Amino acid sequence: MEKIVDIIESIAHEKGLDIKAVKDTLTLALIKTAKKIYGAEYEYGAEIDPFTKTLKLYQKVIVVQPEDERLKSGNENFIAIKDAKEVDPDIEIGDELTYELPLDNLGRTAAATLQKELEFHIQRLLENNIFEKYQNMVGKTIFGTVARIDNDENTYIEIDEIRAVLPRKNRIKGEKFKVGNVVKSVIRKVLIDKSQGIYVELSRTSPKFLESLLELEVPEIKDGLVKIIGSARIPGERAKVSLLSLHPNVDAVGATVGTRGMRINAVSKELHNENIDCIEFSNTPEIFIARALSPAIISNVRIQNGKAIVTLPADQKSKAIGKSGINIRLTSMLCGLDIELVESGTSSNDPTSKEEPRDPNALKNLFGGN
Repeated sequence: MEKIVDIIESIAHEKGLDIKAVKDTLTLALIKTAKKIYGAEYEYGAEIDPFTKTLKLYQKVIVVQPEDERLKSGNENFIAIKDAKEVDPDIEIGDELTYELPLDNLGRTAAATLQKELEFHIQRLLENNIFEKYQNMVGKTIFGTVARIDNDENTYIEIDEIRAVLPRKNRIKGEKFKVGNVVKSVIRKVLIDKSQGIYVELSRTSPKFLESLLELEVPEIKDGLVKIIGSARIPGERAKVSLLSLHPNVDAVGATVGTRGMRINAVSKELHNENIDCIEFSNTPEIFIARALSPAIISNVRIQNGKAIVTLPADQKSKAIGKSGINIRLTSMLCGLDIELVESGTSSNDPTSKEEPRDPNALKNLFGGN
């Protein structure tokens, strides 16, 4: 057993695990082994002696009154106070008495069982560490190499110690990958599946992917001088992102677009030439919505019953709607409101200019409940 203790540090370094976690895993494995060898009905404890660096196993018993019913049933997890006093004169009722069990008498069967238990728990420890690592990376951009593509066109990507999946639905329309391609994507979710183990799902269509790419490309965003308030995408076609400068000398939109559009064009290229509108955020909802409907020139915006009623000249209506309704849809997604367009001098009851309803609480969340 001393040999097992001696290799704890090498196991920890080799697997990249915390030494204390490996020690705890070893003691847990020993307790599990004892239950299989001596009996699951008994209580056990295990520890590593800090001085001798040897592993010790104990059977634990609780001190009770001589007339306790549990003693009459022959339960060896309990001991009468008078018998316990012979071992330790200072012991009291309710205290725990421990008996060391010699490990040398366990035999080969126990050693083999302990090895299996240790391997099992080390594997669980590794899986938990990997799960926590990637759980903390949700929303972050990663690089990986395409390992295979299945019949449903789901793409499996090797990332360090795991193989993640980029489902077909999370791929930008028109994209094709081949085995060996290096693919950039965002981690969408991480979970533990009973049959597959750790499951990491990637996405290239999520608004978070756009935001993560902007953070990589724009130093002012990475350094916290510019904040991304929100984004909306129709993958591969067009996107809108709202930006707020946190420094008086930094232009949020200008910094994000870059000189001659170099920064935003680099992001657009990664997104299959998706057009990206950068919008300066405003705490005033009416101003923000008017900006978000660019390139249309808006006359007036008013918020009424969880809806944005937008008044604009007749010649600006097609610009506000956009090709196939894409501009008004993205604005509605970004602001969290349904939008109604009203031409100057007409009633607000024209149903042809309405965007589908959005969550009325979304705007409150976006603007801090105001």
